[in-house]
Amino acid sequence: MTDFIPTIGVEVHVELKTKTKIFSPSVNGYGQMANSLTNVIDLGYPGTLPTMNEEVINLAIKAATVLNCKIRRQMHFDRKNYFYPDNPKNYQITQFDTPIGYDGYVEIEVDGKTKKIEIEEMHIEEDTCKSTHRKEKTLLDFNRAGVPLIEIVTKPCISSSEEAKLYLEKLKELLFYCDISDCKMEEGSMRADANVSIRKDINDPFGTKVEIKNIGSISNVGVSIEKEIARQKELIEKGESFKEQTRRYDDKLGDTVLMRVKETGNDYRYFPEPDIPYVIITDEMIERVEKTIPMLPKERRKKYQELGVSELNANKLVQNRSLSDYFNQLLEEKINFKVASNLLLGDISGYLNKNEKDITETTLIKERFIDLVNNIDNGTLTSKNLKDILDKVLETTSSIKEIIDECGIKNITDDNMIKEVITKIINDNPDSVADYKAGHDRAIKYLMGQVMKETKGGVNPKMAMETLINELNK
Repeated sequence: MTDFIPTIGVEVHVELKTKTKIFSPSVNGYGQMANSLTNVIDLGYPGTLPTMNEEVINLAIKAATVLNCKIRRQMHFDRKNYFYPDNPKNYQITQFDTPIGYDGYVEIEVDGKTKKIEIEEMHIEEDTCKSTHRKEKTLLDFNRAGVPLIEIVTKPCISSSEEAKLYLEKLKELLFYCDISDCKMEEGSMRADANVSIRKDINDPFGTKVEIKNIGSISNVGVSIEKEIARQKELIEKGESFKEQTRRYDDKLGDTVLMRVKETGNDYRYFPEPDIPYVIITDEMIERVEKTIPMLPKERRKKYQELGVSELNANKLVQNRSLSDYFNQLLEEKINFKVASNLLLGDISGYLNKNEKDITETTLIKERFIDLVNNIDNGTLTSKNLKDILDKVLETTSSIKEIIDECGIKNITDDNMIKEVITKIINDNPDSVADYKAGHDRAIKYLMGQVMKETKGGVNPKMAMETLINELNK
């Protein structure tokens, strides 16, 4: 088959993490009884007027900042007119002419190279109510009506499904870390549409665009794009043409399904919303919002690795916001950060997952954690000891020293005693010593096992291994 060049753009709707809706005092919530979080404004009663939620503007400024967008200083809202059951006013309040953010970008890493995914615009709008179809009936839940959204639209600069997924992962990470949205795609608080076309040559005009709507996960974004590229290739290879259309991704079929063909362009008859005054964004507003932006994931990864944390652990920490925030409390301390990261991502994470807890729900306050790290680093505690006392560390307020004394832990940390044990093991196992000197890797593991057995696990493994290697190499 002929090679084709894909051109992809992505549109993402993100629900903002506000207490109330964008134009009404109704609670902005999820999972409540249908139509319980509503009022006459959400229901589109005649004569009701919208009142702008200031926090929506603040979160949109924050999003525009972290997405490297230029911020429009004077903007207004528009009415997007259309008729549909989920839209009782017969118009949606959005931004058409003056989106709050424009000309931004998000950086992704592709095959070891940095690529900027350019953002055309980012605008604020209200969500519509949720419609659920039951055979011949359609049920409407207005809990979602009026929930504040930002829509983030890329330029047609994405070249593959992999780039699209990387962009969405980075976007989700940035918005989640800034508390702009919880970005739960399974709950609909982050929804993605993909626009896909293909052409034979980079100098050719863009091909016929197909929009894929409301894709439910980042992995499905990748699958739907791949399926659509393959479908368009097959049609073009057969000499068939097709019209612009809207499709949806069917999770059960693992493929895209036609929704409607676009015979003509949509005429939404946009005009400025007369009931909401123009919004002026000042330098003071932007500066105030910028102060609320936490350390972002890229900066966290860099900082962690500078402190001696492995790249793998740095990425794992950033993937867990709660552990990353906890780790950030320690950044000015003088501790072994490699040990600290291993602790958090190892036994402590295992305990948290098993008990379905957040680290903030344990008794391991910062000072006790520092004490725990230091006791492991200096050999007072071994990894085996930690497993034995972990519940006490995370469930009681006793000091680490009190727990060590209570459990009768007495490890060998004296260099002379460790050397004495290792000398005995070397003398008792001449065949294994010979195997080690002959380059057999298993020999050192066997000898180390004998050291641990001789000391009943009461020696620091790191110290013992270093001493063992030194003695064997003499």
